[in-house]
Amino acid sequence: MAAEIVNPRSDSGAGPEGGAEPLDSFDPAFALHRGGKMAVRATVPIRDTEDLSLAYTPGVARVCTAIAETPELVNDYTWKSSVVAVVTDGTAVLGLGDIGPEASLPVMEGKAILFKQFGGVDAVPIALDCTGVDEIVETVVRLAPSFGGVNLEDISAPRCFEIERRLQERLDIPVFHDDQHGTAVVTLAALRNAARLSGRDIGQLRVVISGAGAAGVAIARMLIEAGIGDVAVADRKGVVSADRTDLTDVKRELASFTNKAKLTGTLEDALAGADVFVGVSGGTVSEEAVASMAKGAFVFAMANPNPEVHPEVAHKYAAVVATGRSDFPNQINNVLAFPGIFAGALQVRASRITEGMKIAAAEALAAVVGDDLSADYVIPSPFDERVAPAVTAAVAAAARAEGVARR
Repeated sequence: MAAEIVNPRSDSGAGPEGGAEPLDSFDPAFALHRGGKMAVRATVPIRDTEDLSLAYTPGVARVCTAIAETPELVNDYTWKSSVVAVVTDGTAVLGLGDIGPEASLPVMEGKAILFKQFGGVDAVPIALDCTGVDEIVETVVRLAPSFGGVNLEDISAPRCFEIERRLQERLDIPVFHDDQHGTAVVTLAALRNAARLSGRDIGQLRVVISGAGAAGVAIARMLIEAGIGDVAVADRKGVVSADRTDLTDVKRELASFTNKAKLTGTLEDALAGADVFVGVSGGTVSEEAVASMAKGAFVFAMANPNPEVHPEVAHKYAAVVATGRSDFPNQINNVLAFPGIFAGALQVRASRITEGMKIAAAEALAAVVGDDLSADYVIPSPFDERVAPAVTAAVAAAARAEGVARR
């Protein structure tokens, strides 16, 4: 029997025996989550002994023997090629931080149902009770035979970079850290459309990113790969530049391919004359700094729930404003990217997800907006039914073009 969750605001303070109400009674989020948000469903019937003998013994043994002799058949005769492991260690969950594996499960379940709802991809939440890089890598490698892809989720930086890199080296299935790459794909798509709306070439844009964590680094890398003119990234100590002596290995590498203008100083110093602000760090950017940006600038303030620049302030100076929230126009939401990216990769049994596949996803996502482009519509809604098919097709085609598709 499941333990009853009680209302911490109850006057009795006595728990269930003292008559405290379940949290379900006043909070719809708890009501929705009771019992979890997902379940396993069979895809074949077990109606009689004949069905049982085919689905399980003795029929299953013939399939096992065939796979043992020809391992690739596992993709045809099991769910492997159509299911993703959603893996976390619970160290960077939403804006809650290091809350542990059990507390991360509602988010991982949510991610799994988003995979199904928006991409038709089955996913299994896996919360690991370990945080060491070696432990996580070894655990996922041992789990990998059951899955067609691995979505790393809510693992804190800078460990997330090494974990992803090492898993990509050791596994021949897609490994994708969505906090990095999903955010980058959607950001690039929105930026392409903002530039198209204003008649500007992305190669002429100077971008300033607030935050040198997982998302900030990935966005910087993808924007440079896509041909953005220049990108400067700022952390808590200011602009990441090659002359700083306090940089981690990740930030040193970041400094090697960003900041061609050799900017120094604070984030707000860097914003003077900048064309684009991308916020993925929290904190607050002053109105004076936003006002100092180039005319017709773009402000993508994506911290949740409090954007680095409130849209009301941003709209005074910026031509296009985006946030990470659903109650403002132009929501930069990862759900626009990861379901279609994995669906496309799984469709062609890709061995990995390349930069070209991610850029193809961004281009396809931007193209969905089409002629409806406006300042309040540079990125489609997650509920636009054209999104997942467009991203899926583009990613599959790019995988074939780059030689990582296996069918």
